[in-house]
Amino acid sequence: MLFQIVHRTRYRYNRPVHLDPHEIRLRPRCDGSQRLVDFRLDISPDPVGVAHNLDAEGNAMARAWFAGAHSEFCVVTRAKVETLRANPFEFLLQSDFSSLPATYAESEAVVLAPYRQMGDPEHSVTALGQELSRQAAGEVLPFLRVLNGYIYQSFKAEVRLEGRPMAAAETLARGRGACRDLAVLFIAICRTLGLAARFVSGYQAGEQNQQQRYMHAWAEVYLPGAGWRGWDPSLGLAVADAHVAVAAGGEAGAAQPLTGYFRGEDIEAELEASIQLETDSASL
Repeated sequence: MLFQIVHRTRYRYNRPVHLDPHEIRLRPRCDGSQRLVDFRLDISPDPVGVAHNLDAEGNAMARAWFAGAHSEFCVVTRAKVETLRANPFEFLLQSDFSSLPATYAESEAVVLAPYRQMGDPEHSVTALGQELSRQAAGEVLPFLRVLNGYIYQSFKAEVRLEGRPMAAAETLARGRGACRDLAVLFIAICRTLGLAARFVSGYQAGEQNQQQRYMHAWAEVYLPGAGWRGWDPSLGLAVADAHVAVAAGGEAGAAQPLTGYFRGEDIEAELEASIQLETDSASL
């Protein structure tokens, strides 16, 4: 599937501010599941400089810095992406990685350690993981399907434009959440059973004539023999060619599209954001 994406983010300030360096993670990934055909980043005001880097998670990140005072800050990205994975289950899982709790080979376990950290999970989250594991007979792939379907069927998806994702236990208690909240819940439950899971930000095809679009979020789980594979609990889907991944991280903050601060006194900021997205089922 071919995606054409234009993403605009604009902050307006009630008086001029000094912009600290900003980090921009809006360049789609280029890997075995998708190919970045073209990308353009425009920043206003003109920055003094822009460094194009890989961050600690391996995401493409542009770091821009500025001089002077400005009354607005705008980032526009234009991307053309071809998604390649029509069948999300086209892989051969390693035969020794089929049951829960999950265990990884020592060499992989070291690398995956940040994606298996649980902190101190609430009992309600752990208990739900155990129950869903029992329903899946303790097998990895059936468990992921059961978990994805459970969140999709049991939780009301909502739009929440601002704010960090809620903690997994809070989403579980509320019975509803934005896509980022449901992704965090999915990740937390996976980790209680030893699975390496991470947060992903990106775009989803949606309906062809959809008027209002937002960035989307889902989870990826590392499966030996398959690599990182996506699960979208807010849509109840295994991720295939209708998703475009942009950034990923062990925590949601590592995949934020835009981070940075401004300096000034008595400042009020107004955010405007829009996404134009077109798809074509034909491949290049």
